[in-house]
Amino acid sequence: MTDPALSSLIDRAGLDKSKVRQIIGRGLEGADDGELFLEYRQAEVLAFDNGRLKQATYDTAQGFGLRAVKDEAVGYAHASDLSEGALARAAEAVRAVKGGHSGKYAEAPGRTNQKLYSDENPLGEPSFETKVKLLEQIDAYARAKDPRVRQVTASVAATWQVVEILRADGESYRDVRPLVRLNVSVVTGDGDRQESGSHGFGGREGYARFIETHSWQGAVDEAVRQALVNLDAVAAPAGEMDVVLGAGWPGVMLHEAVGHGLEGDFNRKKTSAFAGLMGQRVAAKGVTVVDDGTMQSRRGSLSIDDEGTPTNRTTLIEDGILVGYMQDRQNARLMGMKPTGNGRRESHAHVPMPRMTNTYMLAGGHEPAEIIASVKNGLYAVSFGGGQVDITSGKYVFQCTEAYKIENGKVTAPVKGAMLIGNGPTDLHRISMIGNDFALDPGIGTCGKNGQGVPVGVGQPSLRMDRITVGGTA
Repeated sequence: MTDPALSSLIDRAGLDKSKVRQIIGRGLEGADDGELFLEYRQAEVLAFDNGRLKQATYDTAQGFGLRAVKDEAVGYAHASDLSEGALARAAEAVRAVKGGHSGKYAEAPGRTNQKLYSDENPLGEPSFETKVKLLEQIDAYARAKDPRVRQVTASVAATWQVVEILRADGESYRDVRPLVRLNVSVVTGDGDRQESGSHGFGGREGYARFIETHSWQGAVDEAVRQALVNLDAVAAPAGEMDVVLGAGWPGVMLHEAVGHGLEGDFNRKKTSAFAGLMGQRVAAKGVTVVDDGTMQSRRGSLSIDDEGTPTNRTTLIEDGILVGYMQDRQNARLMGMKPTGNGRRESHAHVPMPRMTNTYMLAGGHEPAEIIASVKNGLYAVSFGGGQVDITSGKYVFQCTEAYKIENGKVTAPVKGAMLIGNGPTDLHRISMIGNDFALDPGIGTCGKNGQGVPVGVGQPSLRMDRITVGGTA
């Protein structure tokens, strides 16, 4: 069987390309836009828990999705059976959405020679035995770190995806996408009290970086450190106070509370708190937020999106002013804007929609120590876990997995149970200091929207936010 990285997925399925193009043309005749999205994917997960291998899964999937776009309507049909008969049935199904509509088929996406990651299949090398040994080493190393470590869970996960996009105008696009992630979680205990910590890293690459001793030991060290900090944590204070957010992963709050509200579909439908505010001040001066899918080997990066559009570095908020939205092709056309390369889908079974890639806030001019010293009594939030956001109102609730009291300008006791409660569009105006320590997350993010999950990245410098509501247990 031919290598899917080297040959067309149509050839691999034994189909006649000319017949496939005829079927696409029939299905998309009179449509405003649309494409045939082909996918081949391999995935594996290995998990080690309580000193033994608990999970070892491998999956291969392939299929297609055919989409016809008419104004705001979308006809979509998909199947895992990549055959001429299945394609023909899909073409008849998507034709129904057009009715008597006769649109002008949109211009094809432009092209780029920029490739942001290799075609390497991480499921090939190293061997299964090497990956299991890596997890065993992680488990042993974590348990030897501190006698208070009671439980260790370690996992590696990898996917290798080949996508091919065919349009009715004859244009075609192709991308081969590796993705690897390693994660370590530990539970520490002292008497009856137990606390957890976790850390991971990942990217669009092979396994080479992940099996380097200093890399996985660094992940273990961080997970154990966090768990031991939480073991000493006191009850979190509650009330309105100044909050300092750490650099890097805390950008997940920006992603959720602000990023989703800047996706094109929510703004076209006027269900975003940012709808109708283009060109207006939506954040404090100095706040610049971008979505950048062009970063080399990053988890959220793509050489092309799932419609064939090259990804971009799109400025969303510039010095506090709203200047852009993230767009797929359909929403960009309906809003009279240009696609930004943010049309993403979880798989061939899903329609594309505007989604984030790597979303982050740019650095400012303050030293992190200066920011902390400026707060008399407040909270220093270093890491976040789960959160909830209402896109329409902008209201959010986020759980801190690592946080500390700030007392008289100094970081003091770690706290447990802190929740940040607020409103994204409102709290953007409460950013009073921006650090010079910009950092990206280590490559662990997955974003959910309308039941679809895609890999993403986040980042930010340290920030001071004034008068934020903190939910606590003290």
